[in-house]
Amino acid sequence: MKPGVDLLALWRGKGLARQIISSVAILALTIMLMVLLGSYAFYSTMFIFLPSALSAPDSWLPSPAEWGWIAGTTLLGLGIAIWVAMRLARRILTPLNSVATSLRRVAQGDLAARAGAQRQPLDEASQLISDFNAMAERLERVQQERIFWNAAIAHELRTPVTILRGRLQGLSDGVFPPEPALFSSLLVQVEGLARLIEDLRIVGLAESGHLRIQLQQVDLQQEIGTVLTACESALQDKGFAVTLEIALQRTVCDPVRIRQALLALLENVLQHATPGRLRISTASSAGQHCLRVEDSGPGLAATDATMIFDAFQRGPRSDDAQHRGSGLGLAVVRAIASAHHGTADCRPSPLGGTCFEVRWPH
Repeated sequence: MKPGVDLLALWRGKGLARQIISSVAILALTIMLMVLLGSYAFYSTMFIFLPSALSAPDSWLPSPAEWGWIAGTTLLGLGIAIWVAMRLARRILTPLNSVATSLRRVAQGDLAARAGAQRQPLDEASQLISDFNAMAERLERVQQERIFWNAAIAHELRTPVTILRGRLQGLSDGVFPPEPALFSSLLVQVEGLARLIEDLRIVGLAESGHLRIQLQQVDLQQEIGTVLTACESALQDKGFAVTLEIALQRTVCDPVRIRQALLALLENVLQHATPGRLRISTASSAGQHCLRVEDSGPGLAATDATMIFDAFQRGPRSDDAQHRGSGLGLAVVRAIASAHHGTADCRPSPLGGTCFEVRWPH
């Protein structure tokens, strides 16, 4: 590509390149006009008022007055060039120095460092500052989430591990007799730990984009019946009356993951919903299949609904020990929906509670 074409392309662009080209062009034009017009004014004035101070027509050397004019013009042009260069360099280098300083602070572990500029920077410099600040904010958010995750995982593992250790210590010391009821209690704690570890694994795989699914033709009604059989006694004991509305039977999905998502939704109902009507339904519309679980209360506020699918986020009743869960169930539901290239969300239900909905494409 020809240099002229490159220059034209830069001029048609915006921001730093155009600013440099226009500044240099204006500077050159200004100095040329200053020299030409100043020379015309200088010689006209000297010719009228002091012609003897000019050099003779046959002389090659300028007169002292002309030397003075040349020196003054040169110094003035140089001053203008330095002034323009300093202003342009300040607009370019100030944001770059700010980014460089903030980058060193980030490299040293200060993720709260942000770049800025006292004056409005050029387009490219402004974009650089914006991109750097966005990167620093993301790094800081990742660090905060990592700290939160570590604390949350430790908190969730502490209770079952403490119970297991205490009861096993009691067995070892002869405090507890080795009865089947005690072993059943220990098994429940172990199963809870295994479920928590599996939920953590699924959410972690989903976050890293490595959660794999095995799609196949599935009888969705049969899969729902399998999950309900496992949860039927728990739902009845809590006082839930289950209603099925199956409008979709055959679909393509990962049956193991869909059962897992439905089980997580039902466990969420057992933990947080008010006993009453519970409707499980399926549908197909707008190129997507849908699985819904609706309860009759107490519902979720709009602020809670926006974050309820995040890991370790709990509903408003989570302070009650009877309504505490791991905070991973709905995160698992969203992870499974995302693995199916679908979505998971919640909204108010006509039953008076919350409708949790999992969608995935045909």
